[in-house]
Amino acid sequence: MTKIGFIGAGNMAFALAKSVNKSKLASKLVIFDINKGKIDLFKKELNNVLVKNSNKEVVDDSDIIFIAVKPQVIDSVLDEIKDTDKLIISIAAGIKINKLESKLKNARIVRVMPNTPCLVGQMAAGFSTGDKVTAKDAKIVGEILSSAGKALLMKESQLDAVTGLSGSGPAFVARLIEAMTEGGIKSGLSHDVALELAIQTFKGTATLLEKTGMSPEELVKMVSSPGGTTVAGREILEKSDVKDILIKTIQTATKRSKELGK
Repeated sequence: MTKIGFIGAGNMAFALAKSVNKSKLASKLVIFDINKGKIDLFKKELNNVLVKNSNKEVVDDSDIIFIAVKPQVIDSVLDEIKDTDKLIISIAAGIKINKLESKLKNARIVRVMPNTPCLVGQMAAGFSTGDKVTAKDAKIVGEILSSAGKALLMKESQLDAVTGLSGSGPAFVARLIEAMTEGGIKSGLSHDVALELAIQTFKGTATLLEKTGMSPEELVKMVSSPGGTTVAGREILEKSDVKDILIKTIQTATKRSKELGK
């Protein structure tokens, strides 16, 4: 079985480790973090954790290593493990493959853009591979990431759009749920009931689209009985500029991702 290491033990690292542990893809989880409280959470919640005293020890005792640290400290981490030739998966925001490869000259590098639903096993991620990564490596990484949701292999140039859509997307979706909740409240529902129904409506709609394979437009038509309530509501929604606003929201987040990556 594979030993999977984590340099950094924050929320995203913990969520990935928990998913990997549940799917039995690793025999051991090897971790290091300067924050003892984060390590304690790993030890409390997961039963196959090996705690190390440095980043280099994690690399030395792991087959595959996640780098899950803040961009501000990435240089010192890379300097510490610069001699490795192992498979490295970076979820450090905005750090490009060419930078990782310039520091880790012998390593096989994968860059991942995850998102926060990883915390509940519903991640939507994109990942890209460096020049030294083999097809077998990419398959293994896909399996590991998919244990926490969905992960799509793509060109690194597309990861900024992934950041704009699914990376930032949970915040945008939360605002839509917030607005629908307020609409329910103003129409006579309590806050708790409106919020529960709004959340379930988003969840159910997404599941329906996923399971049936129908397009969003097909679902709109299915729900819209002539002269009914949905059509009445759509007259307000579709006469507004909400669609353009959402498109511009994704594009603006993508643009900012590109700026931060320069």
